[in-house]
Amino acid sequence: MASDSNSILRIIIETNPPKSRLEELNIKYWPKWAGPPGKYDVKYEAEEICYFVKGKVKVYPRPRKSSSEFVEFGAGDLVIFPKGLSCTCEVSIAVDKYYKFEPPCSSSSPSSSSSSF
Repeated sequence: MASDSNSILRIIIETNPPKSRLEELNIKYWPKWAGPPGKYDVKYEAEEICYFVKGKVKVYPRPRKSSSEFVEFGAGDLVIFPKGLSCTCEVSIAVDKYYKFEPPCSSSSPSSSSSSF
């Protein structure tokens, strides 16, 4: 299992985590989100952990200082987005992912700024 962290964005990526890691997290019981290619502006009000079943994504910080400031991940990756991150997520291949927020969101609907992209 490879793990990578981007210091600018503070995003943690576990590339192809073992099945035992996914079972430990109970990913199959998490909500799923699927979305088409496009750009999504996101502000994380809580930490989000997600496992990408399909897709390819580039994440750029906001505000963006240079075109070289981004992190890329996709199918098979377990990704942790830190609380407080403001970014643009550029989906080049349609995404299908499991996700959850830490700490868990309240029972009311999350605002659009804290929902999954």
